Amino acid sequence: MFKEAVYDGFQRTVSETLLFNRSVLEVLAKTHEATARLNRAVIKSVTGCGCLKISAGKKEIPPGATLADLRQLLGSHLEGEICEDCREVVESAIGRSLFYLAALCNLLNLSLKDIMEKEQKYMRILGIYNLA
Repeated sequence: MFKEAVYDGFQRTVSETLLFNRSVLEVLAKTHEATARLNRAVIKSVTGCGCLKISAGKKEIPPGATLADLRQLLGSHLEGEICEDCREVVESAIGRSLFYLAALCNLLNLSLKDIMEKEQKYMRILGIYNLA
């Protein structure tokens, strides 16, 4: 019950505070901009601060590996731990992304909570095949 109030409350607050960018075109552009800023914040934690490192290469999957083994074999490419300064910037960028996502839901008369619940249901049903 509490979680529902948080999601609904967030979406309602977005609706109350979004004043100038109420056009769906503006909200779509702002959603894109917020995502770009989020990407940049994560990149800066690697290239600017250095608290994170990206170590990427071809993923080698041994013959006979099971689907259950893949969780261990396929990593995130990230090394290190995000520092407090970078965490603050990334969290802020995620917050802006969520703001404009909720704004888009409002304009389309969609419930962010309902969408998240449906997506979670699909993830539970499809399991590891969800986004393959």
